[in-house]
Amino acid sequence: MKTYTVKAKELIPQWHVVDATDQPIGRLAARVATILRGKHRPNFTPYLDMRDFVIVINAGRIRVTGNNKMRQKTYYRHSQYPGGFKETTLEKMMATHPTRVIEHAVRGMLPHNRLGAKLRRHLKVYVGADHPHQAQVGGAPKQPKPPVAEKPAAVAEPEVVAQTPVVPEAEQQEPMPVEEQAQEDSSS
Repeated sequence: MKTYTVKAKELIPQWHVVDATDQPIGRLAARVATILRGKHRPNFTPYLDMRDFVIVINAGRIRVTGNNKMRQKTYYRHSQYPGGFKETTLEKMMATHPTRVIEHAVRGMLPHNRLGAKLRRHLKVYVGADHPHQAQVGGAPKQPKPPVAEKPAAVAEPEVVAQTPVVPEAEQQEPMPVEEQAQEDSSS
């Protein structure tokens, strides 16, 4: 018996909605990263994009544990110019761009290679409860196309089906009532 390996064309995309209301950011990011990788599937393959999409709603309502974490946690970036080092606190980031906080946390939990970059495109984060992906989430998952059956080598003779002849309406006669048939038979 051969070991089965899933192929990319056999995978069916799935959309998941995660509500971030009152969830700790680290646990939320870990859960989202697990779904993006496809580790919840029985046919998980580490080197494949499992085609799972995650929609995170209410990003502005995440919970941060710790007493001073809102002021102490900092995000760093550099513009690649001399003196271009910038830092932003979590408090300021939540006030201006709360979606980036979740994106940054999930990015750190995905692989740091081309697969991780591809998986990050499957993450959709929204500040409120509304999102434009209702059509993808609401429907049933699509079934994969069945494999095309090969034609047999020997061609069988076509089967002949008996057909009833088609008679034009002008030539069709209505059946006579039983009484008229009996009179016609007795007169002849």
